Amino acid sequence: MQRLDDPAALVQVRFDGTTLELAEGGNLAAELLAVGVAAFRRTPVSGAPRGPFCMMGACFDCLVEIDGVVRQACMTEVRDGIEISRPSAGAEVSND
Repeated sequence: MQRLDDPAALVQVRFDGTTLELAEGGNLAAELLAVGVAAFRRTPVSGAPRGPFCMMGACFDCLVEIDGVVRQACMTEVRDGIEISRPSAGAEVSND
């Protein structure tokens, strides 16, 4: 997946300890896919890798931990300095 246009501003985020440059204000799931991150989490039963599927908040396959809170990446805007990691198996999403 590639961006159609060059973003106006890139910001730095950390994903599982690796610094990435993503488009500020972009959709987090789309931005992670654009830089080559495909597996966002693992299923609790089999441990199979999962990544974004619906991109509209229905499937929950894009769950990531953002600054200590489990959220859907497809429903999250990129902000400078956020810490993102793969959640532990069976983690529950926050509704805040």
